[in-house]
Amino acid sequence: MTDNTGDYLETEQKYDADADFVLPDLSGLEGRVRPAAPRRYYLSATYFDTEELDLIRNRITLRRRVGGADEGWHLKLPVRKDTRQEVRAPLGGSGTGSIEPVPARLASQVEGITAGRPLRPIAILDTERTVVTLTDRAGQPLAEVADDQVTATRLDRPGAEPVMWREVEVESLTPDPGAPGLLEAAGQALRRAGARPSSSASKLGRLLGGG
Repeated sequence: MTDNTGDYLETEQKYDADADFVLPDLSGLEGRVRPAAPRRYYLSATYFDTEELDLIRNRITLRRRVGGADEGWHLKLPVRKDTRQEVRAPLGGSGTGSIEPVPARLASQVEGITAGRPLRPIAILDTERTVVTLTDRAGQPLAEVADDQVTATRLDRPGAEPVMWREVEVESLTPDPGAPGLLEAAGQALRRAGARPSSSASKLGRLLGGG
């Protein structure tokens, strides 16, 4: 949900899934949901942190992502369980490559945590994402289900081998008070199909082992 500053309040639930997981039929959830046709995206995100990993230790992520409908810089700050404040900035230059200074607007948000220590690339995550948007009967978007095949590589450990996994995210797209109920209903359908609640709050946290 975007606020009037252009920033974003993100409420989502994450699930782990096996390689042979099949996304279930999500039509009719709460008697009001219709799934749109799946869309596929290829995303490449470079994550930034200090050498001491100060951001991820505080459950904060900072990335530069290319691909998808919201490519750009994203700083995610914890708000409460399942909810994060996302502060955004556009890509610099042509939008390609990952060697680009962290936007000052985002760097200033975490100055109290980084304490002058430089932010540098620490990981690259490439994701093949299949998205199903859940709409109401009038066609208004209510939630989005993203089925992600992730390949992640640490940059702070020379020679580190890529790590692969699959996860599913269910994100609210509306301030509707009924949204939490829809997320839970979608989560129940995913769990019945074999998905499991994720033990990590973010993809980067999973790669680094920090939760």
